[in-house]
Amino acid sequence: MDDRMTVAVYGATGHTGRFVVAELARRGLRAIRIGRDAARLAKDGGDTALALTRVATIDDPAALDAALRGADAVINCAGPYLDTALPLADAALRAGIPYLDLTAEQPSVLALAEHSDARARAAGVTLVPAAAFYGGLADLLVTAVVDPHQPIERVDVATGLDRWHPTRGTRVTGERNRAVRLVQKDGKPTPVPSTARERAWPFPPPIGRVDVTLLPFSEVMTLSRHLRIDTIESWLATVALRDVRDAATPPPEPTDEMGRSAQQFVMDAIVVQGGTTHRATASGQDIYAVSAPIIVEAAVRLIAGDTVVSGGVRSLGELFDARDFLAALDSVAVSFGTTTDPVFNQETQA
Repeated sequence: MDDRMTVAVYGATGHTGRFVVAELARRGLRAIRIGRDAARLAKDGGDTALALTRVATIDDPAALDAALRGADAVINCAGPYLDTALPLADAALRAGIPYLDLTAEQPSVLALAEHSDARARAAGVTLVPAAAFYGGLADLLVTAVVDPHQPIERVDVATGLDRWHPTRGTRVTGERNRAVRLVQKDGKPTPVPSTARERAWPFPPPIGRVDVTLLPFSEVMTLSRHLRIDTIESWLATVALRDVRDAATPPPEPTDEMGRSAQQFVMDAIVVQGGTTHRATASGQDIYAVSAPIIVEAAVRLIAGDTVVSGGVRSLGELFDARDFLAALDSVAVSFGTTTDPVFNQETQA
């Protein structure tokens, strides 16, 4: 009997979905490749020893149930997650298996928590939104340097990208998600100012000192659900924001045998707790590709029961030993420390 883990991947033919399927294969795990288009699934490859193929649309509960049959967990790679997260999480609850997704959308995390948290806790099923570069990586970095039992004065997450060539899915999600973005102030969600706030941020190499713009993603929602934080703000390299807002910016082009683009990233988390300023940094290549090992590592640990808590809507930092999890990601370089750099002590309070 083949007892290897089996992970369903909804949106398997999309840009990030392909990276996720490839990561499962690299780890010797079986994938159930699920999509809406049988022809696209067939073009990407038929059934093999490590990959089965099934067709299901997000608005067909019976088809979703059939597609998840035999899966130990499901990874949702099909945005906009405002449209796909709830139906697929419901299917996961019916199947009694963990659900994970890649959302950077704040409203998607909020909707999943409101709609599904109580039922998931009662059923003992774990639902993990934003288990990816946006949301999950920041959650892990912050959790890795704090005492989770004590209040935290301030968290700033800055994402330095040397470019951002968006996928079609990113563009569709941007058009769909028109909600006001939220930061956290005085322990409560607060809309970002109508006038864009900018500042300079001294990233480690290879990004260096660049301008960033206040632009929060799903990490504000995930962090605030399990840590007591007074203020959370998130920043994105301004050059990357210009890229993603420019309709002429092309999609990412593969530059290596793994299919990764040349994009370089540094994510910098500055955390003030008990008067000490902590710094946790992660760097690597291609924000879409790096999401695959993050979400697959989470799925494997969930299936194996290697978690701190279980059941309900949870974040990566809440579920796992953050430092141990980050150490398992061979595609991400991580460093931790404290800083007395006045640029953080002064400018983060602006």
